[in-house]
Amino acid sequence: MKFGVITFPGTCDDTDAQLAVGRVGEAVPLWHQDRDLHGVDAVIVPGGFSYGDYLRAGAIARFAPVMSSVIEFAHAGGFVLGICNGFQILCEAGLLPGALLPNTSLRFVFRQVNVEVCDRNTPFTRNCPPRLSLPVKHMSGRYYSPEPVQVVLRYAAGENPNGSQDDIAGVINTAGNVLGLMPHPEHAVDALTGSADGMTIFESIRAAVGDRVGNGEGR
Repeated sequence: MKFGVITFPGTCDDTDAQLAVGRVGEAVPLWHQDRDLHGVDAVIVPGGFSYGDYLRAGAIARFAPVMSSVIEFAHAGGFVLGICNGFQILCEAGLLPGALLPNTSLRFVFRQVNVEVCDRNTPFTRNCPPRLSLPVKHMSGRYYSPEPVQVVLRYAAGENPNGSQDDIAGVINTAGNVLGLMPHPEHAVDALTGSADGMTIFESIRAAVGDRVGNGEGR
């Protein structure tokens, strides 16, 4: 099981993402200028401040050479997980609906939140418990979509940190292979940090890839 983890200029959570997925598979670094995904089974678009968040978060990263390959990979059914800035990038790239707007407080937020798993029948949540404890850290995490979306994660009652529409913390595409979320599962993979709940997301992806291979679908 090979997880590709992208690094853009300004990405700051790629190392933690690599360490997290390295617990359940092989972490493969992917550089923003490289179009070769090196045969990975899943792609992680991690958090940070890609290209300094110039214009708006994710707007420039969406045009990085690697994203052309990620878009093709996703359209072919490959699993793609976007975390925080990665979620913003996937929305900018059109792989997920909606947009991430500035927090209603107009302040950067950084705290632990409880997140309800609304749909446990996805490749990303099949091994998850009903509720996850995950950290958030963002300035533009207020999700908005004028169209109906498939919600996978919601902030628990009273814990919405950014004013997100309908308490949405994560959404999935209609094909069910691309997920974006604002909380950081890669920072919740060890009980020493206060929660290991994030591991269940990466374990879910590994299990989903294993099913595909077992069914003869290849990577």
